[in-house]
Amino acid sequence: MDSPFVQRNGNSNLIARSPSLSRGAAAALPKLSLVASAQESPERKKIAMIGTGYVGLVTGTCLAQLGHSVVCVDTDPAKIGALQRGKTTFFEPGLHDLIVRNGCAGRLTFSEDIARAVRESEMVFIAVGTPVGEDGSADLSAVRAAAAAIGRHLNGPKIVVLKSTVPVGCTELVATIVSENSPGDYQVDVVSNPEFLREGCAVNDFMEPQRIVVGTSSAHAEAVMRELYAPLSAPFVAADERTSEMIKYAANAFLATKVSFINEIANICELVDVDVKTVGLGIAFDERIGAHFMRPGIGYGGSCFPKDVRALERLADASSYDAVLLRAVDAVNKAQIARAFARIQDALGGSVEGKRAGLLGLAFKPDTSDVREAPALYLIELLVAAGATVTAHDPAAMESARVATSRNVTYVPHLYEAIDECDVLILATEWDDYKNLNFRMVKKLMRGDVVFDGRNCLDPDKIVTEGLRYLGVGRAKEPLTF
Repeated sequence: MDSPFVQRNGNSNLIARSPSLSRGAAAALPKLSLVASAQESPERKKIAMIGTGYVGLVTGTCLAQLGHSVVCVDTDPAKIGALQRGKTTFFEPGLHDLIVRNGCAGRLTFSEDIARAVRESEMVFIAVGTPVGEDGSADLSAVRAAAAAIGRHLNGPKIVVLKSTVPVGCTELVATIVSENSPGDYQVDVVSNPEFLREGCAVNDFMEPQRIVVGTSSAHAEAVMRELYAPLSAPFVAADERTSEMIKYAANAFLATKVSFINEIANICELVDVDVKTVGLGIAFDERIGAHFMRPGIGYGGSCFPKDVRALERLADASSYDAVLLRAVDAVNKAQIARAFARIQDALGGSVEGKRAGLLGLAFKPDTSDVREAPALYLIELLVAAGATVTAHDPAAMESARVATSRNVTYVPHLYEAIDECDVLILATEWDDYKNLNFRMVKKLMRGDVVFDGRNCLDPDKIVTEGLRYLGVGRAKEPLTF
């Protein structure tokens, strides 16, 4: 029988086991404290959220929904102005309603005044972007600027919470910058608190988290963080700052590895005429593997996986370690888009020059307007560079795509307009709107007959029945004969 205690820094901490946390998982973490938070209302906190991007806006709004007083701060006046009018700057299901609700209740406000926000808060969250720098490492310029601003405007003890995804050691860096810019000798605890929000279901992920990770060496700060998240009843993983930072990178790198793994398997399946969907089903029943992130396609994208895999690889390189697996994960992902383009070319007789591609889906995944590192945009670049014209549709991401790509792409408001007179139909994002296409109508509208299902979410039989050619990722064409 497992011991009900785990050791952390030489002390015993009682575990209230959550159903989502197995005994084996608890036993495998001897240096962490895993505690299921109690169902209770926390004391209302005054919180400043620096950054109104994806993580900052979702986190700030949801903290307000928990009853805290939150001011979200940003240096972009246009963004703040839109939020003050109740307009969200990106698409995320359920978020707009929560912003309006908590704004009307007086718990959520938006401001450009970082000085006032810091002075009037008890807790200051940093949720700014950490994009990939030119050398592949995380660009910490926004984090540094936020830390310096917090330091300059300190007027008493604070807890600074680092939500941004940052390299190991950055929490300590923030603490140093805050201290160097502080006008007085104030007690400031800097805490690592990585986010695990999936775009498209981020509100639910915040309100019903699988775990909460907090990295701090301060007993006081840990207690405050426990209280802050107490109503969420999630396993609480308490660690030191560096371990907390590594947990975030490790989680994203592992999930990215699963995507690249199943894509590699899918590519081999194509070569030996095996259906990867059945292969995926067959291995998913093994509880050590599972089905999550094991759906082949044209690669992962978004603001997390590409950036974090590269940043972790760069972190290893800085320590003179050759992270072969991480480099391979990234390489397979990049090659997946090139492979998709090559297969489309082959299906069109060896060239896409002069051809028209109808592309469905621009966001890197459904239920978001985020096109950062979206495979669809990379595929567009390849198609246009090779002489094709592209007509595209997406339920939420067309405005974002217009900004993100300089290529001459026609964006249309109705999905069937994208299909009209196209030589090849490409499904790049698995929105529900696309899963039930009327392929009889598709056949009538198309000039050509090639349907490339880049997410394996269409029914090949329905497509072939209408006289169209189906191309999936790792899908079998006919049985092997020996």
